[in-house]
Amino acid sequence: MILGIGTDLANIERIERTLERFGDRFRNRVFTETEQKKAEKRRDTAGTYAKRWAAKEACSKALGTGLRMGISWKDMAVTNLRTGQPQMAVTGWAAERLSSMTPAGYEAIIHVTLTDDHPWAQAFVVIEARPIA
Repeated sequence: MILGIGTDLANIERIERTLERFGDRFRNRVFTETEQKKAEKRRDTAGTYAKRWAAKEACSKALGTGLRMGISWKDMAVTNLRTGQPQMAVTGWAAERLSSMTPAGYEAIIHVTLTDDHPWAQAFVVIEARPIA
């Protein structure tokens, strides 16, 4: 059962200008420490941040709220499995919202995919509810 779907497109050059203008203030407000470490290790730092920005926007849409109703940017975080596959973790109000959306007897699974083709970064998030075995 699908609980929510979200997509977002971010302009990599816009994120790059924002990073130049606001630096750590922007990074610390929007991205977790883990996300920052990942982006700062990458050659395409701005592209990495842009994909994560798009994923957070897409996740908030899949949760049915957008970035309002108490969700913080850091309540949604993109990490990667050893294989490189991205995964979305939610905490705080985002986790509460996800819990309230998930029917009894089901578990919520968040699927996320990221892509970029300069100057665009894009993310898709699908929230699935699977019956608990």
